[in-house]
Amino acid sequence: MKAVRLHAPGDLRVEDIAAPDAPEAGWVKLRVDAAGICGSDLHNFRTGQWISRSPSTAGHELTGTVIGVGQGVDTVAIGDRVVADSRFWCGECAQCHAGWRHLCTSLGFVGEVCDGGFAEETVLPARLLHVVNAALDERVAAMAEPLAVALHAVRRLPKTAGPVLVVGCGTIGGLAALLLSRTFAGTVLIADRNKARCERVARVTGATIVDLDRDAIASATASSPLLAAVEATGSIAALNQLLGVLGPGGTVALVGIFHGRLDIDPNILVEHEIGLLGCHAFADELPDAIRMLPELAEPLLSLIDREIGLDDVPSAYHRLLAGQGDGLKTIVRMRQPAGHDDGGRTLR
Repeated sequence: MKAVRLHAPGDLRVEDIAAPDAPEAGWVKLRVDAAGICGSDLHNFRTGQWISRSPSTAGHELTGTVIGVGQGVDTVAIGDRVVADSRFWCGECAQCHAGWRHLCTSLGFVGEVCDGGFAEETVLPARLLHVVNAALDERVAAMAEPLAVALHAVRRLPKTAGPVLVVGCGTIGGLAALLLSRTFAGTVLIADRNKARCERVARVTGATIVDLDRDAIASATASSPLLAAVEATGSIAALNQLLGVLGPGGTVALVGIFHGRLDIDPNILVEHEIGLLGCHAFADELPDAIRMLPELAEPLLSLIDREIGLDDVPSAYHRLLAGQGDGLKTIVRMRQPAGHDDGGRTLR
């Protein structure tokens, strides 16, 4: 079968490999239907930060159809359409016992500690699989995992009737803006250096585009203080700008994957009682995100940048790392991909 495998930082290859064997006890074999390329996939490709085995089949945002079940599996059956929980937790540490699987002391992710969804078939633990309606568009189903990440970040924010700002209109930022536009009482603001992408998110969500400066924020909010924000860029410079426009008593949900270290005056946080909240993956939001998929199907499809095949994944990584595209999500479809405008099989 065909699979996209990460061998080392900067070394991603499309290869023909043996299909997985019959699943072991507690595991399930899937025919992968669709998978999304995530910012963390790009980060791992660029830095190798989470490479724990090599080669490994990337891709943790996936949906598929069950084609085999191991002994003792009774939560899914052959023919079921499923989406995967990306988190690979131990189940033994204090955090897991407390229900905080996203804070597991040995947490890993599908596509890193076990093979993921950039392949025609894969095997995963049954505990990670959630059944979805077979009629749900596979492209929408593949967005369940990032929607859960965005939902976790949004739920970490304090409840406020004032404005909320999302910095960064990539996948998680754009999905956070979508969720906020449906659930938040105040004005939703968005900021991104990619003008085309920001405009697409604004069209889909009804959010207001702003620049990251005090005058622009004040104009968009009728001078109401900004007390809640989502930082989804992973940019130190953007975070520093955000802290400069946040009102006293404000809170930032940090969900971006950062490159570099933060250098700020902590007195800003102390004197203005600014809260910085880390948002790692998701807690128990995936089932809620799955339930939201049918009603969000139309806007989710509108936010897709491109649909590609497995052969196009390496060049898609290159394009996304270059900041090209005005959509939020590139979807890999295993059958009948809608276009092959990215050439090349290997990116090194």
